[in-house]
Amino acid sequence: MDAIQGLRAHLRGTRPSLGGWANLREPRTAHAMAAAGLDWVGIDQQHGWNAGHDCTDLVAAVRAGGAHALVRVAWNRPEEIGRVLDAGAEGVVVPMVESAEEARAAVAAVRYAPEGRRSWAAARTPYTSAPPDPSAANASTACLVMVESPAAVDLVAEIAAVAGVDGVFLGPFDLSLALGVPLPELLADRSDGSALRRVVAACAENGIAAAAYGGTPARAQLLREHGFTVLAVGADDALFADASAALVAQARAMG
Repeated sequence: MDAIQGLRAHLRGTRPSLGGWANLREPRTAHAMAAAGLDWVGIDQQHGWNAGHDCTDLVAAVRAGGAHALVRVAWNRPEEIGRVLDAGAEGVVVPMVESAEEARAAVAAVRYAPEGRRSWAAARTPYTSAPPDPSAANASTACLVMVESPAAVDLVAEIAAVAGVDGVFLGPFDLSLALGVPLPELLADRSDGSALRRVVAACAENGIAAAAYGGTPARAQLLREHGFTVLAVGADDALFADASAALVAQARAMG
């Protein structure tokens, strides 16, 4: 296999990798987040406003802003994974992976033969005229699988060991719901056998990225203290809402 490069190499770096979450169906906000200096922007095709729509313009906007473009697909299906990669995404985040078998299926959908089963086609994005080079794409396109359930945590060592998985992406909100534990309690648990520590340990054992959705700098800091190195620190819709509230408060305070 070619040497790991591009986004795959970035995710395995030693410094924290900071990302933003694009929930809005608006390339200009995605570009603004990327241009602000984030390492990557995750476009949410599962729960975001762009779910069910083409993500080509959002991916292009993120890349034009100087950040890596990740897409969280709606589910672990090869046609969805292939579609967003054809649109120019540099990697995918695959939700609700609960076994090594499901992780292997995600990897196979991301990589061209002989490493996987991704179908080759000319690039679907209008922003490049060159079709992808299969070998280069395999070397640079990242596959992160989400651990969001007790079943996934129980098998996280096996999931993280799957060849071609570049990182485990923790979904703390779904995991909190599934465990019946309030999110602050889940994030505060520093015991050796805690769910978060088990995820980080499995990633470290296999030399892959420990990623997580924080959503705010404060939650991202708590996750960082657990050992996560790839962190979503904020989302575009929340940033806009917070900025709007601050603007109104300042305006109301005028004499």
